[in-house]
This record gives sequence, structure tokens and C-alpha cells, in this order.
Amino acid sequence: MRILMTLLLLSVVGAALAQDAHPTQQRVTPKEMQWPASAPVAGTSNVAGIQTVVLKGDPTKAGLYTLMLKVPPNVKIQAHSHGDDRTAVVVSGVWYFGYGREFNESALKELPVGSFYTEPPKVEHFAMTRSPGATIEITGYGPSSTVYVDPKNDPTKK
Repeated sequence: MRILMTLLLLSVVGAALAQDAHPTQQRVTPKEMQWPASAPVAGTSNVAGIQTVVLKGDPTKAGLYTLMLKVPPNVKIQAHSHGDDRTAVVVSGVWYFGYGREFNESALKELPVGSFYTEPPKVEHFAMTRSPGATIEITGYGPSSTVYVDPKNDPTKK
């Protein structure tokens, strides 16, 4: 019995060490970020014109991920939610963000550089930019998803 327990313990420890044997180390400056053309990315609004870089992880899979969004001026994102718990920081520009089941400009809060906000799981929210646009960093624990309150507002279904 002692041998069996020892073997079981060693296999659990070995599996844990194997997962952490090669953690990804990464250092990226803003100039080094490769901003692709606008394309659908899991866990984003998928609104045309928004560029997204996945900095860490994969939002379609279980685990920690970080996205960077570059949102041009005068973009409006209709009410939607995500299945995972997320936090965000405004990196540049000004972001206008609100909670609710429908876009309501008077409910938006102006979030300048350095602002922090949350996107709790399945909590509807909406956003917009004015000039000069905004860059947002979002971190969550996937898998992520996006569900629009009104399906007709979902850019992937147009």
C-alpha cells in the first residue's frame, strides 16, 4: 500500500512539474505588437475596425488570457456579455463604458488612461469611443464567449 501511495504521489507531482516545466516568458513593447487587421476573436465584440492582439493564452480555451484592443474613434458597441470573468485597463485614449441590457449613452462613464473596470460573467455591458479612440487591455479566464442582448446587433451574424 505504501508503494502504491508513493507511486501515486510521484505521478501527481510529476504531472504538475511537467505543466510548469516551460512557462512562457514574454516581454513586448508597444512598438513590437503586431496589430492585425480587424478580425473576429473569441471574447471580443467583433465590431468592425477594432484590432485585437492576443498577448497571452487563448480565449477559446480554459486558462488565463490577455487581449489588447485598439478601438478607433467613434465606435459604438451594443450591449453584450461574456461567459467568463474579466478585468480591463484603459491603456491609451478615453473609453466610455456602461452596464445594462441596452446601449444608453447617458449611462456611460468616461474612463481615461489608467482606469480599471470589470466585466463580470454574463453581465451585459456596452461601450463607445470618441476621438481619439482607445486602447484597452482585457484579462480573463477562458473559455470566453460573446452574446449580444439583441442578436441583430451581433456583427458576426450580419
